[in-house]
Amino acid sequence: MGKDKLRRFAENLSFERLFQPVFEEIYNRDYVLKGRWHEIFGNDNPIVLELGCGRGEYTVALAKKFPDRNFIGIDVKGARLWRGAKTIHENRILNAAFLRIRIDFICSCFARDEVSEIWITFPDPQPRKENKRLSSPRFVARYKTFMKTGGMVHLKTDNLPLHEYTKKWVTAAELPVYEHYTDIQSQCSDELLLNIQTHYEEMFSAQGFPITYLKFGLLEP
Repeated sequence: MGKDKLRRFAENLSFERLFQPVFEEIYNRDYVLKGRWHEIFGNDNPIVLELGCGRGEYTVALAKKFPDRNFIGIDVKGARLWRGAKTIHENRILNAAFLRIRIDFICSCFARDEVSEIWITFPDPQPRKENKRLSSPRFVARYKTFMKTGGMVHLKTDNLPLHEYTKKWVTAAELPVYEHYTDIQSQCSDELLLNIQTHYEEMFSAQGFPITYLKFGLLEP
């Protein structure tokens, strides 16, 4: 392991808003903060998750833009989370936090009606493993266990097959689809979608890949 990664891992331990439960704390049991995230933020504002947040650029940007909401970026890579955690620590962005877990354990970390929205930004499209896609029925069923009735899911990706796959099954399941674009640059004028970008979005856009967006709602589980 490189010295830079070791330095980041060590520094991660000093960030108050980066939570890193060990396997035994979330495997087949509830994490200590499940149902208590509002205590971390010190308010009852809506909680929004970003799944597979990477460096946390989207989480940080959303937190700055919407001070009346709380944002939690989730990823398994500690060296990536370091950047976002360091940014909110140094800039005292108090409505943001980061959680280092595999998304498979997300139900151990959030209680019923605790989350209002989910952003899935540029996830691994898993072309050969549909059930591993973060926008698959398998994962959305998990999200329903802790999201408020009518909660929103946002999928932003450069992968058109993933976009179409998600839209197809969501429509078949009769979940409400509120917005969908196969190229936000040419079809959309929403500043939020156009101006807040992850590292991967900037990279894919520079290479000429169209960015897609899908927003759908959840029904009561």
